[in-house]
Amino acid sequence: MTRWGILATGNIAGRFVEDLRLLPDAEVVAVGSRTVESARLFAERHGIGRAYGSWSELAADDDLDVVYVATPHSAHHEATMTCLAAGRAVLVEKPITLDRAGAVELVETARSRDVFLMEAMWMRCNPLVRRVRELIADGAIGTLTGVQADFGVAGPFPPEHRMRNRLLGGGALLDLGVYPVSLAHLLLGVPDHVTAWAKLGPEGVDENTGIVLGYDSGAVATLSCGMLGLTGITAAVTGTLGRIELPSPFFRPGHAVLHRLGAEPETVPGELVGNGYQDEAAEVQRCLAAGLRESPLVPHSVTLEVMTLLDDIRERIGVSYT
Repeated sequence: MTRWGILATGNIAGRFVEDLRLLPDAEVVAVGSRTVESARLFAERHGIGRAYGSWSELAADDDLDVVYVATPHSAHHEATMTCLAAGRAVLVEKPITLDRAGAVELVETARSRDVFLMEAMWMRCNPLVRRVRELIADGAIGTLTGVQADFGVAGPFPPEHRMRNRLLGGGALLDLGVYPVSLAHLLLGVPDHVTAWAKLGPEGVDENTGIVLGYDSGAVATLSCGMLGLTGITAAVTGTLGRIELPSPFFRPGHAVLHRLGAEPETVPGELVGNGYQDEAAEVQRCLAAGLRESPLVPHSVTLEVMTLLDDIRERIGVSYT
């Protein structure tokens, strides 16, 4: 049985706890928040035995095997460092930090303390996304030539909302753009060329962002993210012999459609269970049981490469979180 602690009490923390109930070998034993009132309310709502009024108290609980960090991403670094300093394994929501420098510090700390650390990029753990990657590796659509993906939400977000606060890492890129960027990286790797443009809001955050990643192989990834209108939230992967379409939401699709040249489309089935977080939780538990310090599905190297790319894009569009 893997004993989980939950750090933070927001929406995503609640959905994650719900999905842990789907795993027979998972148990949520404690929750921690900045206030004991918030922790107690969350514990009562989800039937959790212990509630702590600080992150450090949660991290000090020796009855925990792993802590899930579900704070807004501006607090990921502080919360994760608190847990790592206590020798606690961590699954931290994506993006792992606001920038590459912070991510490097977390990875180096985890390695120096010999503690497990994984970024919660659940898309990389999704069984159907993994199947699509296998099909591509097996040559189902030939040599890859392009990836298209979008993630836009309608808003509107008022000026006081976190999404409009640059000091909290607001804007579309880190919240939404991390998905299409991660998909392109998953399928094509690190790009050789990067171009990006964004419309910035009065607060200095990106409201509508376009990204083009070029590869010396000839492949191109055209990606977008925004908070001014609801997009299809779909993706398509094109190759010399066909394409694979991922319907909305592409990072957790219910099925995929394989188009081979000269053949009828084939449906690649998936399964939507719970909120979709159980796959990454199961991967964490598998790694802990095997004594691993990082996941082969979401290795530290990938986390750092994606953060480096996000830093590059952010510099090009003129957004700063300081």
